[in-house]
Amino acid sequence: MNSKADILLVGFGGSTPAPVLELVSQAVSKHGYQSIQPLRSQNFEYELLKAPYRTFLNTAAGKTTDTQLIIYNLPSSLTEYLSEASQKEASFIRSTLFAGSNASAGQVIAFDVSSNSFLGLDSSSSDIIDFIKTNPSLSGSLACATLAALSALDSKATEQLLPATTQSDTVVLIGSGGREHALAVALAQSPLVKEVIVCPGNGGTKAEGGKISNAVDSDGNPISKQDNDTVLELVKRVNAKMVVVGPEQPLVDGVVDVLAVECPSVKVFGPSKAGAELEASKAFTKDFLQQHDIPTAKYQNFTSADEAIAYVKALDPNDRQVVKASGLAAGKGVLLPTTQEETIEAVKEIMSDKAFGAAGDTCVIESFMTGPEASCLAFCDGKTAVLMPAAQDHKRALDNDEGLNTGGMGAYAPAPCVTPEMHKEIEAMCIKTVEKMAERGTPYVGVLYAGMMLTPNGPSMLEYNCRFGDPETQVVLPLLETDLYEVMTACCDGKLDSIDVRFKENVSAATVVCAAKGYPESYPKGMAIQGLEQAGSVDNVKVYHAGTKLDDENVTRCSGGRVLAVTGMGSNLTEALAASYKTVKQITFEDSNGDSLMHYRTDIAKGAIRKKLRIGVMGSTRGTALLPVMEAIAAGSLHAEIVAVVSNRSKALILEKGKSLGVTVTTQFVSSKGLTRDQYDAECTSVLVGAGVEYMLLVGYMRILSKQFCDYWAGRCINVHPSLLPKHAGGMDLEVHQAVIDAKESESGCTIHEVTEEVDGGPIVIQKVVKVDDSDTAESLKSKVQALEGVAFIEAIQKKCKTTVSYADAGVSIDAGNSLVEMIKPACKATRRPGCDADLGGFGGLFDLAAAGYKSEDTIIIGATDGVGTKLRVAHMTKKHESVGIDLVAMCVNDLIVAGGEPLFFLDYFATGKLDVNEAAAVVRGIAEGCSQAGCGLIGGETAEMPSMYAPGDYDLAGFSVGAVHKDKVLPQNVSAGDVLLGLPSSGVHSNGFSLVRKLVEKANLDYESACPWDKNAGTVGDSLLTPTKIYVKCCLPLLKKDMLTGLSHITGGGLLENLPRSLPSNVKAEITGHPPLPAVFSWMKQISGLDDYEMLRTFNNGVGMVLIVKSDVVDEAKTLLREAGEDVVYDLGVLTERQGDEEQVEMKCSLA
Repeated sequence: MNSKADILLVGFGGSTPAPVLELVSQAVSKHGYQSIQPLRSQNFEYELLKAPYRTFLNTAAGKTTDTQLIIYNLPSSLTEYLSEASQKEASFIRSTLFAGSNASAGQVIAFDVSSNSFLGLDSSSSDIIDFIKTNPSLSGSLACATLAALSALDSKATEQLLPATTQSDTVVLIGSGGREHALAVALAQSPLVKEVIVCPGNGGTKAEGGKISNAVDSDGNPISKQDNDTVLELVKRVNAKMVVVGPEQPLVDGVVDVLAVECPSVKVFGPSKAGAELEASKAFTKDFLQQHDIPTAKYQNFTSADEAIAYVKALDPNDRQVVKASGLAAGKGVLLPTTQEETIEAVKEIMSDKAFGAAGDTCVIESFMTGPEASCLAFCDGKTAVLMPAAQDHKRALDNDEGLNTGGMGAYAPAPCVTPEMHKEIEAMCIKTVEKMAERGTPYVGVLYAGMMLTPNGPSMLEYNCRFGDPETQVVLPLLETDLYEVMTACCDGKLDSIDVRFKENVSAATVVCAAKGYPESYPKGMAIQGLEQAGSVDNVKVYHAGTKLDDENVTRCSGGRVLAVTGMGSNLTEALAASYKTVKQITFEDSNGDSLMHYRTDIAKGAIRKKLRIGVMGSTRGTALLPVMEAIAAGSLHAEIVAVVSNRSKALILEKGKSLGVTVTTQFVSSKGLTRDQYDAECTSVLVGAGVEYMLLVGYMRILSKQFCDYWAGRCINVHPSLLPKHAGGMDLEVHQAVIDAKESESGCTIHEVTEEVDGGPIVIQKVVKVDDSDTAESLKSKVQALEGVAFIEAIQKKCKTTVSYADAGVSIDAGNSLVEMIKPACKATRRPGCDADLGGFGGLFDLAAAGYKSEDTIIIGATDGVGTKLRVAHMTKKHESVGIDLVAMCVNDLIVAGGEPLFFLDYFATGKLDVNEAAAVVRGIAEGCSQAGCGLIGGETAEMPSMYAPGDYDLAGFSVGAVHKDKVLPQNVSAGDVLLGLPSSGVHSNGFSLVRKLVEKANLDYESACPWDKNAGTVGDSLLTPTKIYVKCCLPLLKKDMLTGLSHITGGGLLENLPRSLPSNVKAEITGHPPLPAVFSWMKQISGLDDYEMLRTFNNGVGMVLIVKSDVVDEAKTLLREAGEDVVYDLGVLTERQGDEEQVEMKCSLA
């Protein structure tokens, strides 16, 4: 338990005692403690945020001082103390106490939940920390009190280990379903339980082993009944200490009452017959709810079919009703008609046709309610209730909630739709029910199952059940951390408030029911269940049995409609579902023919996984930008819901917008009077968290937010700013718009950004742009920008709403890539040549050397790769992209020709932040044009869209060219003194040196749209600089084929001085005697830069793009061939001479004119 927080809260589970909250709040507000860390104390974060505490947990992130205060929750029971987690905590507390004077150890204060007080503190001082500081000896007293309490627990643990004093109880569990299997497994985990006897049980409880077994009679024969006499005989015979009643029928039959008379010392977990009337009679429950002001639907009870039909006819035909048989009907006595005629038929079915037997003697007709349903189970002790995590189940047999009603095809917990505040509201209803049942002389002990409808007007009670739900039990009990037997014992003893009922932190459970095909109608039985052994070995999964039995050969077979419930656990619902479904797929129900007869739903928890994003809003003004969001939600185009609207101004109109959304939307003014910024933000956060807010919008919120608020909502809170950030950050309202106008900016807009401590400095989510007109005022610009704010919010929320992440969500468009391929295919086809068809779309491009005239045994393959460098920046800025494709090819194929090779095919790589199809197509058309000029086939390429690597609008290029040359014709060869150097003109700067070129353009106060200063006929600076690199392939190939060249040199980066020596042997040098005059562009650059001849020659091509080395006796013929190939200008550059020692290999005998 390593921590550097000022305060540690250890072992409180879900409890948050008021004395502890007050102590922590004082430590922060009065004594300067800054960071709080809960360890297995999950609810403190939320409770501390609320008034009057208003405290964030981590108010000093990254703090590294030693812990000053450790508040330890003493385990309330032996089994809790013996748990692995609790033992680790106790060991940590002991080691801290024994550290004694060690300053870094921290002061330990133990809290006793049973007395609701701190151990060793008798003072009534309102400031405990101050009291401890002013009484130095108190620290020792506190330590002794804590150690004494732990020693007492150790003594109890020792007693439990001794045979003479150990508690080893027998529990009889009534029932035979999946619920009972789950109860048996949970009860057997208690060290206080010796055995769990399930009566009658099923195949799963029989096969479970260990402490769990099915009931047998005195002769050892299986018991198949669960009537009162059978249970009573069993309880007496096995000397049971507790009876747990699973299903409702034994409760309604009064088994609890019988046991209370016949076995008064036996604890019975379950309500009496009078208490079970909450389930046995829906008419009784509706009257009870109405009498005690517990929300429920409008209703009427009827014992006469004629009166019920007359009531229905008197209702508005558009008011939908629900018709229920009042008595027990195996979960099937609820009919959901959609019209008035169907409602009348439903009444007749229940009351006249007796579809549900005597259960329909009384009929309940109630208004149809809308909203999600939640199953809320509470432990009850006759005085109070503790609510378990809410669950949701799936009643319909088929996916998408279609098909007939069933007992339940799956469930999951905790249900995300039940917010923290809603949980408290429902728990209060359960507590009130228990209290009112006690007042009427029928105390309720056991589990109260509240079926809730989460309506637009708040939670409303659908019905009560008086037992654990099935399959809800299979997902709720695995979340229980406290010993179930101890909880049940406390309920039976009326001492539920003395035990800390805990549930696991950050854990979800999901169960998938495997049913026999045909359920809930007629279905086969007796199929062998395959795959149970494999399923039992899957981590974080438990297979609970319902309709199963073991045959004489111990083969598990189907014996009911709902056969298995496969429960998966995970750190979230998605993980839990994955574990469950993975296991389900290993199981089959096979008949004698090997046919699978298993059915299960494939969409359990689909709605929860894809639930609407819960949005909270904070605002100080009208909230105009919220209206489009509200409209989009109402129209169904935004998968979200607004659940809270908070303002710092009591009369802010944004509160009216919140109220217009209904009473389930928390709409609240929070006063800042007398509060620090931290305290105010904490209280606002408590309101938002209580409403279940997941994502925050700041809409015209006129307060600076604290660091603590920003840290708490990091990545989950966005704000709209009326400018294109980072411009005009920190400004507000009209001053921002006026600043835009004063700066003469041509465009403005709004920015949605994440909220951080730096005002307007968080990551940008969305920006919307408007044009600023010359006539705009601050007011008119505000109006234009404000119209976009709601739209921007909607787009930002849509990004957050996504429940799946696709390539498109990552900024990659597969469709755009496909469109590009189709667009560029014609250009690529045009580059066909012998050896390839230049087709696209395959995994690789093919080339046939033989078809190109090369024999593999005589041929060397040459590869060359290059890019275009920062010349691309000019293309980006001018939005002219076609010529850089030619550049890319030129830089590669010109290198190939230097080796004597003929370019055969080309591949390109285009990488971008966001694919613009037209832009990319222009580049590839240029590449295809370059390939045509070089006579090579464009046989493939790669388009990579990488949002995280490149900014939108940016792209980079790479080219790869492959050529061929006969083995005996690789250049250079036979280069020697006396050879002549011929030069071919460049087309301009080509593709090297552009970092300097761009700097010179800037130095000259030009941009790329400026008129070209070195060539009036060139148009703009950009047009001239984007002149594509000249391709020298077709003019040089005739000379290569006649073996007239001994070498070639492509003049790229490094200029003539660096590139020509790469083609020369070390014993010769080049004497340049006839360098042509500098073309205008190079003269201009020489002038602006101030570079001398040497630096110009080692930076640019200076008008010579390719140098040919020929023997002196073929110079004239070479020139003729070049002119025939279209080269009208050929420069006599100089000759090669013998090199002496370390002479430079290029000697300029002339200057650059």
